[in-house]
Amino acid sequence: MLWGVDRVDGKVSTGNGSSSLSRSGQQSVTMTMEKMDPVEVFAAGEKGRGLRVTKEISTGDVVFAEASFAAVVFDSLSLQVCHSCFRRQANPHRCAQCKFAYYCDRTCQRAAWDEHKQECSAIKNIGKAPNENVRLVARILWRIQKDTGLVSDAQLTTLDLLEDHLSKMSPEDLKELKVDVQHFYNYWPKKSKPVGEDYVSHLFGVINCNGFTLSDQRGFQAVGVGLFPNLCLVNHDCWPNCTVILNPGNQAALDASFHSKRRIELRALGKISEGEELTVSYVDFLNVSKERQRLLKQQYYFDCKCEHCSSGMKDDLMTAVRDTDGHKPSADVVKAVTDFSLQALVKIEEARTGGNFHEVVKICRECLEKQDPVFGDTSLHLLRVLSTASEVLSFLQQFTEAAGYAKRMVDGYTKLYHPNNAQLGMAIMRAGVTHWHAGLIEAAHGLICSAYAVLIITHGAHHPITKDLEVMRTQTEMELCLFKQNERVYRSMREAVLSDKPMMLAGEQIKTTS
Repeated sequence: MLWGVDRVDGKVSTGNGSSSLSRSGQQSVTMTMEKMDPVEVFAAGEKGRGLRVTKEISTGDVVFAEASFAAVVFDSLSLQVCHSCFRRQANPHRCAQCKFAYYCDRTCQRAAWDEHKQECSAIKNIGKAPNENVRLVARILWRIQKDTGLVSDAQLTTLDLLEDHLSKMSPEDLKELKVDVQHFYNYWPKKSKPVGEDYVSHLFGVINCNGFTLSDQRGFQAVGVGLFPNLCLVNHDCWPNCTVILNPGNQAALDASFHSKRRIELRALGKISEGEELTVSYVDFLNVSKERQRLLKQQYYFDCKCEHCSSGMKDDLMTAVRDTDGHKPSADVVKAVTDFSLQALVKIEEARTGGNFHEVVKICRECLEKQDPVFGDTSLHLLRVLSTASEVLSFLQQFTEAAGYAKRMVDGYTKLYHPNNAQLGMAIMRAGVTHWHAGLIEAAHGLICSAYAVLIITHGAHHPITKDLEVMRTQTEMELCLFKQNERVYRSMREAVLSDKPMMLAGEQIKTTS
């Protein structure tokens, strides 16, 4: 799940006053707009409602930030991720009551208690935790019953008004939803206020197409899902003007009053003019337009008519074939290598899931040998194999070969992605680290600086990823200076560090301090 388009018939007025909402949306909706973010709700044609800015926004600015209405950790990661701030932890602290929730420490646990206490009791009562969808719906309902569905004056919509798309779901999806509804009622405490089945079904539909995937503190892995009502109003574009990142907040202070909550930040990828609609991408751009449209229709139930999909922009690059002195491979050859690539990707994933990483590398090398004479440098089939090969080889510490594949991958991505795309920035960062491990300090420093230029826009200066990059940028700059002054000394010192041997200079051991 990522985040979904909000398509409703109701309207929101933004004068001063209070909110009184029903599921039908028949009552008027008024909300205080004092000290609000520079956004407003507007009628976005066939897309339903949307958000636009009320003043000019500069590149990298936070358009608005929003704390989650409710959020949960994925079932598969419940033992490894803090249920409060969503940071990954090597040895998290377990809740002694329900024995399901884990936290960074007691400080994080205390900060989460208000959100966890009813969940804790419910899990104890049935003896186990239900799946993440059921847990999220329950948390949403407990929050609604506590705060009447409107948690602050800055909230521009309520969950009642968000579209659930139940009428558009396939029979198979509806069957799964009904199973979740039944599990919800098995979980929902009898002492809690009763909730009708129609409304519970509505909430399951809402999280299916409006849930936002939360990543860990380094942005490498999706670890949970949450609901952010204002974000649900931001419509999709395959080439958006904004990106969304998770700020995990800060619960380090002993005094909980100094804690900051996890929140999403909507950041501008470029200059946004006053009155311009805000957009984000619900799917990865690295798919041809027809595939992106299929994914959007399947998950979010709308037909994408953005400029890139309507005109098939960059589809030619994503399906490019090799042009050697004006000669291109035949259609039959392209089809044969495409089929081979698709089969190889399946085998790669099977080997990777099974932990057979040497087999992954073997298949990648075989695949690249067939792909290189046929596919262009921006072919998606080629880029997917390059990405996997560089990642797995880095894990196996075969950094020199990994760096070569990573560089080719970044070169391809740069021609396809928006220049300030967060995924591009992360890919460049990983390539920089791989080159650094390979001892290619000049290329490493250049890549890390390029990654920093992207991620300072998409994540901001205070995000853990950007802070890590700043440290790496400083370190590689120092190493590059040493490399340029005396490459032999640099190589000797690097080898000594990697092998944990004494550092030597002019035959003398260099004394180091820890």
